[in-house]
Amino acid sequence: MSYFKDFLGADESLFRNEDALDLEWLPKVIPYREEQQQHIATCIKPLLAKRNGKNLFIYGDPGIGKTAATRSLLRDLEETTDEVEGVYINCWQKNTSYKVCVEICHLLGYKFTQNKNTEEIFAIIKNIVNKKAAVFVFDETDKIEDFDFLYSILNDIYRKTVIVITNYKEWLGSLEPRIRSRLMPDMLEFKKYSVNEIEGILKQRIDYAFVPGVWTGPLIRRIAEKTATVGDIRAGIYLLRQTGMLADNEGSKKITNEHVEATLAKLDEQGIQKPMDLDEESRNILTVIKELSPRKIGDLFSAYKEKGGGATYKTFQRKIAKLEKAKLISTNKIIGGKEGTTTVITYGRAKTLSDF
Repeated sequence: MSYFKDFLGADESLFRNEDALDLEWLPKVIPYREEQQQHIATCIKPLLAKRNGKNLFIYGDPGIGKTAATRSLLRDLEETTDEVEGVYINCWQKNTSYKVCVEICHLLGYKFTQNKNTEEIFAIIKNIVNKKAAVFVFDETDKIEDFDFLYSILNDIYRKTVIVITNYKEWLGSLEPRIRSRLMPDMLEFKKYSVNEIEGILKQRIDYAFVPGVWTGPLIRRIAEKTATVGDIRAGIYLLRQTGMLADNEGSKKITNEHVEATLAKLDEQGIQKPMDLDEESRNILTVIKELSPRKIGDLFSAYKEKGGGATYKTFQRKIAKLEKAKLISTNKIIGGKEGTTTVITYGRAKTLSDF
C-alpha cells in the first residue's frame, strides 16, 4: 500500500500560486490603503530632493494593512532610486538597541558586526547612511526594550524619515521626552476594513493564488464575514489557504460550501480569536491571570513577581492593556471601594465582580 501513489504525477490543483496566501507575501497593489500610502509617500518625498524627510507614527489594530502598505512603499522606493536606503525592522524579533543596530548593518550590506558593541555598530550605520539618505521603518515598536538606537538615529542621521508602527496609539506617550521631542511625527491611523473591503482583498488574493472559477461569490462573502468578526485580514487569508488545501486533498475541482464550513468549524474549535503571538513575559502574565482571576491588578502583580516575573509595575500595566485589547482578558475599574480606585482583571469573558 502506498499513501502517496495517487498524489504522485497528479498535475491538477486548485492552486496556481500558493505563495500568494503567505502572510509575508506582498501584492503589487494594496487595496483600500491608497490614501494612507499617499500620506507615507509624502513623508518620504523630501529625501528625493536631498532634504530631510518627515517622521510618521502609524497606529491601528492588528491585521489591517499597516505593515503591508508600508513595505509596499519601501519596495516602490527601492525600484525608484539608489540614493535612499529603505530599512525595515520588525521589533518583535529585534527588540534591543544592539539587535536593531546589527540588523540595520546587515540590511545595509555590512556583515562584519561580530565583537563590536552597539556604539561601534551605530558608527558604521552613521557612516554609510549619512552619505545618502534613509527611511527607517520600525514595526511593532511596543515590543522594544530600550530606545537608545532611536535617539541616535534621530540625533545623528542627517537626512531620514523614521516611521514607527504599533497597534497602540497611547504608546507614543510612553516615549522619553528627549526622544519624543526629536521624533515629532505626523500621525496616521489605519482603521478597520469593512466587510466589503475584506471581500475585495480576499478576491484579489484568490485571483493570485487559485485557478479561475474555483471560488464562488457567496463562499467568499462567508469567509469575509467571518474575517470581519475576528478583525484581522490575516485570518481571512489563512482561511482561504486552509479551505483550498482541504478541497485539494479531496481532489475537488471547486471550493464547496462544505469545505468552507468545515474550515470555519475547525477555526472555532481551536478557539482562535486573532492570529497573534505573545512575547514570553505576556504569556507569563496571562498564565497568572488564568490561574487567579478575577483578581485585583495589584494582587496579580504580586503573584507575578513571586513567580519570578521581571517586568516593572508600569510595564505590567502596559502588557495588561495589550492583553485586553487582544480580547484575552477583561478589566473592570472599581471606584470608591474600601481601598479606593482599583482594577479587577478577569481571564477571558468578564465574570461577576460583586465580591470585589
